[in-house]
Amino acid sequence: MKKLLFVFILLGILFSESNAQQQDTTIILKFDMKENVAPALWRKTQKAFEKANEIEADLVLIHMNTYGGMVVSADSIRTKILNSDIPVYVFIDNNAASAGALISVACDKIFMRPGANIGAATVVNQTGEQMPDKYQSYMRSTMRATAEAQGKDTIINSTDTTYKWKRNPAIAEAMVDADLYVKGISDTGKVITFTTNEAIKYGFCEGIVDNIKELIEKEALNPSVIIEYNPPPLEKAMGLLVNPVFQSLLIMVIFGGLYFELQTPGIGFPLGAAVLAAILYFAPLYLEGIAENWEIALFITGLLLIGVEIFAIPGFGVAGISGITLAVVGLSLAMVDTFHFEAEGIDAFAGLLFRSLLLVLGSLFVSLIGSILLSQRMFASSFIGRKITLKTSQPTNEGYSSVENLHNLVGKIGIAETILRPSGTVIIEGEPHDAKAQFGYIEKGTSVKVTKYETSQIYVIKTENTNNTDNT
Repeated sequence: MKKLLFVFILLGILFSESNAQQQDTTIILKFDMKENVAPALWRKTQKAFEKANEIEADLVLIHMNTYGGMVVSADSIRTKILNSDIPVYVFIDNNAASAGALISVACDKIFMRPGANIGAATVVNQTGEQMPDKYQSYMRSTMRATAEAQGKDTIINSTDTTYKWKRNPAIAEAMVDADLYVKGISDTGKVITFTTNEAIKYGFCEGIVDNIKELIEKEALNPSVIIEYNPPPLEKAMGLLVNPVFQSLLIMVIFGGLYFELQTPGIGFPLGAAVLAAILYFAPLYLEGIAENWEIALFITGLLLIGVEIFAIPGFGVAGISGITLAVVGLSLAMVDTFHFEAEGIDAFAGLLFRSLLLVLGSLFVSLIGSILLSQRMFASSFIGRKITLKTSQPTNEGYSSVENLHNLVGKIGIAETILRPSGTVIIEGEPHDAKAQFGYIEKGTSVKVTKYETSQIYVIKTENTNNTDNT
């Protein structure tokens, strides 16, 4: 009986020790920041923190190597870190420049590899030129506030009590502005960038480590379980879709598809390609929180007005011009986050909107020129074009119309054999001819009149004469 009791006690001790070991295990959620700081990285950060909360992680660990990126995305990420209930550490593998420095300063602890650096947070444009002081002022205050958020250390020396910033806000601010002077650290005219040893000396790094394993050992986090967050393929695809180069290609497909659709009767592949490109353009921007409902509505309204102009109203006037304007404005506004207007003012917002507008207009111009060249030359010379292009000769002695005879058709009355939207086929004097509606579109069976012949193309308009049987 005593032996049995002893066994139960022993098992209880072993079970409690096992539970204690499980409870003492540190769960670490790790994810990489090794790309430009942009909306895609902000989305990745959000998902990583959601995963950390889901698994009840004890620590979030960022593996960083970045030269920086967009201020708006960096500010969103640093705010997420500062508001996190889970401690956040960062391991700077090589670079934490610009926006990367801002994110690092927001973390609870910073570790750096030998040879790494942190700083150089001056705001620059895409060409590397320094932005005006308005932008620098915003970044200075953000860096200062982020450093202040780390709090102060209380230092008691005999009867004196002093307080020392954990991360000196003045140093953080001087990482942005070359005109700031920090005694013993920087002179005016030089933006602060710390090496690993300098960062440790001035409180912007908690330790030197060569890798993640060494960091865990240094912080006594063993035993630990590292769960790495890797974005699924869809997340990676969204990162590609918000790339300006890919956005430009999508805009070309949108307008090119509409152009080709208007040149052919019926609804076919060009319209499908344009719709798909529009979805791929707006969907990631909407999911990233950049594009808003009303901006997408502007684009759709613009397309509807263009359709009304083409199919319902003769000529090309107010509706068509308004439609193109709304479509272009909708595409441009969707690229720009309203954060720039709220945080940096109307000038910053206007500058970003102007750049996005140039991108849209440039893509539109290239798309239209390319579509015209493709429809007139490239298609006929391609392999598929040679297969489906008519090459059979049509001599006049066999009843075919010559160019001279087509000129003679001007003023003739006929019937639309197919719908003209704007191109199609008409019957004139018993013969079929390719024709284009001069205004709007023309339904099948409508009486038409030839108004002109230009560039091997006859143009027709609707006419009320539907009883002229001599010409049909």
